[in-house]
Amino acid sequence: MFIALLVLTACEQRPQVHQQQVLALGTLVDISLYDVEAEKAARAVTAVTNQMEAIHHDWHAWQPSKLSYINQQLAAGESVRLDKEQTHLIRRGIELARQSDDLFNPAAGKLIALWGFHSDERPDTPPPEDAAIADLVAQAPRMSEFQLQDGQLSSANPAVMLDVGGYAKGYAVDRSIAILKDIGIDNAIVNAGGDLRAIGAKGDRPWRIGIRHPRQPGVLASLATQGDESIFTSGDYERYFEYHGQRYHHIIDPRSGRPARGATSVTVIHSDATTADAAATALFIAGPEAWRATARAMGIDTAMLVDEAGTVHMTAAMAQRVRFEIDPVPETEILP
Repeated sequence: MFIALLVLTACEQRPQVHQQQVLALGTLVDISLYDVEAEKAARAVTAVTNQMEAIHHDWHAWQPSKLSYINQQLAAGESVRLDKEQTHLIRRGIELARQSDDLFNPAAGKLIALWGFHSDERPDTPPPEDAAIADLVAQAPRMSEFQLQDGQLSSANPAVMLDVGGYAKGYAVDRSIAILKDIGIDNAIVNAGGDLRAIGAKGDRPWRIGIRHPRQPGVLASLATQGDESIFTSGDYERYFEYHGQRYHHIIDPRSGRPARGATSVTVIHSDATTADAAATALFIAGPEAWRATARAMGIDTAMLVDEAGTVHMTAAMAQRVRFEIDPVPETEILP
């Protein structure tokens, strides 16, 4: 079931762009389909939305879900039988965590909950006590603490708690694009709250994508897609609260147990949305000094980080793609 909010089509004399906005994954998802007949477009939108809603329901971190059941069993010291999809997603999380040297860490759900971000609206409370943070960090919840064999998941570390929010959106976008391809759609965008994967083109023109400015309304930069690409951004503006003039956002550095410092946003381009989603988080946590090494370890060659001073750090591959949409152009640093 989905809620259709907006439908736009081009005039009948030229190929149509069906653009439909639906509510899924707890956010607004824009689905743009080029040169697709209306009946097929409606069928595609329904299939994509149902897929996203199923993933949202199964993997929700703080509402009753299959994920909450998994976490309950793990907390009780029990092993959990996983189905094929659950096994695949958790195995991907283990691998992505390994590649990022655990900067991307879906096992650190208790830290995210400790900061109050396991709720639709964060409670109006101060940051957690230093001792509580230090205690969880010392227990070192990591994806490598899981044993996954023959569909059975277990862990001897009681501090582990799965939160797949750092890559479930990417996984949902990948699954949605697979559905569109199966239906026979070759030119489309699935954009989940600003994170997207695009396939094909818009006729003889590429899809053009805007990258949000982390500190002011509007777009910082734009770029044209090339074939099948995922573009994901992590920013400290997405979920945060302020206390005594300090901003505390939801991207927690598992090494310190506190919101990561140094970056305000990271944008990653990769063929795979799941990888792009996880890498954007990992590079954000790595920060301006170490993000390039983390990108290299995760197989990311096209990325951009905006630091707290507003300087834009880019790989050479990103510098060739991006066009700034603000004046004056920000200070930039291009890395090989």
